[in-house]
Amino acid sequence: MRNDVHLFVVGSFVAANAAKVETLPKPGESLTAHAFALEPGGKGFNLAVACRRLGAAVEGILPVGDDMLSGLAAPALERALLPGEMLHRLPGSTGAGIGFIDARGENCLAVFPGANSRLGASDVQEKRSAIAKADITLAQFEIGDEPIIAAFEIAREAGRTTLLNPSPFRRLDRRLLALTTILILNAHEAAAMASELTGVSRPAFDAPGLAEIQAFAEAVIATGPRIVVVTLGQSGAVLCRGEHPPLHQPSFPVAAIDTLGAGDAFAAGLAVSLAEGWPPEKAMAFASACGAVLASTWGVFEAFPDRAAVEAFLLSHG
Repeated sequence: MRNDVHLFVVGSFVAANAAKVETLPKPGESLTAHAFALEPGGKGFNLAVACRRLGAAVEGILPVGDDMLSGLAAPALERALLPGEMLHRLPGSTGAGIGFIDARGENCLAVFPGANSRLGASDVQEKRSAIAKADITLAQFEIGDEPIIAAFEIAREAGRTTLLNPSPFRRLDRRLLALTTILILNAHEAAAMASELTGVSRPAFDAPGLAEIQAFAEAVIATGPRIVVVTLGQSGAVLCRGEHPPLHQPSFPVAAIDTLGAGDAFAAGLAVSLAEGWPPEKAMAFASACGAVLASTWGVFEAFPDRAAVEAFLLSHG
C-alpha cells in the first residue's frame, strides 16, 4: 500500500455556525441553543482538512472574500497543516453557513456561497500543475460547475482520478459526469439524480435495497463514472462498480452527537484509502469509520479524526 498520496481539492470555504438544539426548528419558531460553535468550514475545506488528518498531502483552491470573515481562513489552514497558497482571494463576501443539530444528531443547514460562487475556470487553470500530479482531484457543489469541469479536465488529461460529491445537490451537467471517476451521493441526492435520469419522481433510498441501488448505479455509470457510492445513514453505504455485485458496508453503532461533516469525513476516508491502493471492501470500512468517529463528537473542524483514531475505532469494532 502507498503512503505518499497527493490530493487536490477544488473547494469551498465558509464561516460555519452550528447550534445544538433539542428539536430542529419549525417555521416561525425560536429555540434555545444548548451549544454554539463558529469555526472554519465549507465542504471543500472540510475535505482538505479530513484528508490531511488521515496522512495525505493536500493542495487545492479555496475561495475567500475580502471581508472580516475571511480572517478565519489563513489561521485555520496553518492549524490544519495545509498550505496557505490554497486560499484564493476574491472581492466581496466570504461564504457563510448556519446549521442546527438536534438531540438525535440529525441536522439541517443553509449555506450562503459568497466568494465560492465567484470562483471561475480561469482561477483553476492557475493550479494546472498541482492538479495534474494529484492522485485524486476532489470537488463538491458549494462551487459552480465550470471550475470543477476545468479541474477534472486537467486531471483526466493527466490520467488521474476524479471524485465528485454533488452536495448540496443540483442538476448534474453531463459534461461533468463524463469527467467523474468516483461519484458519492447520500440517499436524498441519489433519489434526486434517479428522478433526473428516469423522469419519474421517487423518494429517498432509505434502506440497503441492493438491487435497486445497483440499477441506479448502472444508469449513472453509463454516463461516465466508474464507481458510484450511495450513503444511507444508519443503513450504511453501498459501493457499485460496473459488473461487480454491489458492496454493502453496514453502519457502525455509535451514539450520534453531531452529524454535520460526517459525509465529508466519509468522502475523505474513501479518497485516501482508494488512493493508497486499498481494496474496495477495506476502503468502505475505513470511510465509514471516519464518518462514525466524527458523528460521535461535537463540532467539525477539530473533530476530524487522524489515522490513529480511525484505526483504533476499527479495532474496537471488530
